[in-house]
Order: sequence, then structure tokens, then C-alpha cells
Amino acid sequence: MFSKALALQNSGTGRAFVECVVGSLANVNDPFVYSGTELDAMAEARNYCRWILAFFAPYLGEKVVEIGAGAGTFSELLLRIDRISRLVLFEPSANLFPLLQEQFRNNPQLRLHSGAFDPSVLEEPADSVVLVNVLEHISDDDALLLQIRESLRLGGHVLLFVPALEWNYGSLDKAFEHHRRYSKQVLRKKLEKAGFRVEQARYVNFLGIASWFLAGRVLRQKTLSPRQVRWYDRWIIPWSFKLERILEPPVGQSLVAIAVK
Repeated sequence: MFSKALALQNSGTGRAFVECVVGSLANVNDPFVYSGTELDAMAEARNYCRWILAFFAPYLGEKVVEIGAGAGTFSELLLRIDRISRLVLFEPSANLFPLLQEQFRNNPQLRLHSGAFDPSVLEEPADSVVLVNVLEHISDDDALLLQIRESLRLGGHVLLFVPALEWNYGSLDKAFEHHRRYSKQVLRKKLEKAGFRVEQARYVNFLGIASWFLAGRVLRQKTLSPRQVRWYDRWIIPWSFKLERILEPPVGQSLVAIAVK
């Protein structure tokens, strides 16, 4: 059994498509109600989330933990992977957790936990821990990375997808209560400090840099509409994904990191 979890403060109250946010964290003793509207738009982000899954899939083991499951958008994709025999979801939002219960009830593969990530409730070490645009919501992300390492078996992986480029922090980030955006160097150092060995860290979604800058730094938007999400997901993501699999961009709107214990 693992040690008692540290108290992790949630600051995520908003989600947007180009960030593909599917969850957030809260202090387990401080439940909150998710008040954003972007999860409705997230239903339109099918190609984008499949893109993320393509990066993660080779590193997913049989026992997987997803921290910040949100409305279950990414969780559904994880459940379609045959080799995953057990999926454990953590979600602290008082209004989102019942949706997860309804969506995944009677699923023998899945365990749900209402509250912040707590390694002590896991029955056995995880093979993989997944966070899709969650880490940036955590004030003490270093503490969370230490908890994640504690929860993994030796040789297990943490799979991260986070917003990138500190200078592109704008009104959308502020509205969604992101503490930060990450550079490749900063995220690598944080993972190494927590005791991980970084196997991969790469920027993705090069074209998203301009769209995020326009929306958040120029137009000062505070949310994204389902129509914006649908258009970007249909017309930009498919061919952008194919191109970036061939040629890794030097920078990107987001950052993928794979690290091993």
C-alpha cells in the first residue's frame, strides 16, 4: 500500500479544445463544482484526442490510472485498448463525477475515485499514469509528480500532455486557471527531479501556436465555442497529425512527455 496522498490544490475551472482538457484536480478535502462550458465543445474533439492517444498507446500497460478524468472523453478511448485490463479514474469535481458514474457503471474494467489523486487507494502499482492537460492546473506540480512516481511499478510510465510555450500564456489560460505553460526543458527538469527518466519530450500542434495566440493574446477570448472546436478538429488536425509524425516541429502549442520510473 502506498503512503497517504499529499494535498493538491485544484485551480482548473475551464477547458478548451486546443488544450484538449479532459480533467482537473482538487484538494480532496476541498470539493468544487466545475462551472466551465468547454467540456461540451470537447465532444467535438475526436481527432485531436485520438492524436494524443497515438503518442501514449505504445507505453500503456495493463493497469492504467487517469488523473483528472473530467467527463470521460479520453477515458472512453483508453477503454478501447485491448491490453488495458484495469482503468482507475480520479475526478474531484462534484458535478462531473456523477457523469462518470453514469457513463461507466457496471464496467468491470473500471474503478472510480471521487477526489484528488491518492496513491494509497490503489490496490497495486500502476503500469501507466495518464494526465491530459491536468498538470498545469496544479499549483505544486512537483509534489504530484512525486506521488505519481510512488504509484508506479518499476519500469512504469507517466504519460503527460501539457500546454507549451510560456510566452503564449493569455486570456484563455487565465480563464481556465492555468498556473503555467511549459517548455520542453522545464518539464524535463521537473520529471528528472521527481526521479523519472525521460524517454520522450516533443512539441506538437505547431499550427495551434498561432490560433492560441490570436484567441488568447489578441482577441482576449475567455472560452472556445463548439463550432471553433469542430472546424479545427475536422480541417486542421488530421493532416497536421500526419505531417508531424513525419517531421517533428521545433515548437508547438502543446508538449508530450513520456517518462519511466
